[in-house]
Amino acid sequence: MPRQHIFQMPFAKVYPLYVQKAERKGRTKEEVDRVIGWLTGYDRAGLARQLEQGNDLEAFFAQAPALHPNAALIKGVVCGVRVEEVEDPLMQRIRWLDKLIDELAKGKAMEKILRP
Repeated sequence: MPRQHIFQMPFAKVYPLYVQKAERKGRTKEEVDRVIGWLTGYDRAGLARQLEQGNDLEAFFAQAPALHPNAALIKGVVCGVRVEEVEDPLMQRIRWLDKLIDELAKGKAMEKILRP
């Protein structure tokens, strides 16, 4: 299967878009970082390193310290696609992150975003 173009996109290009989306809706960069950390296991320093290194999304997720065990509980639609039905594991992780940022921007409570 050919490598998808989105996998090659630098995380440093996507991250500011996540922050802008959240801030437009009254949320904060810290909340975006918390959501990313919950999903991937990155702490602040690790996230900053990823941004500085310019890693693409494939490397960002490959180097993630630990995907949260409850990540599979993320359900819903992003860009017309059900995230729980995405077959490619990397694409599913990208869609999970998209879904979490969408929920944050829509005002969902952090306790519900970070599935207990």
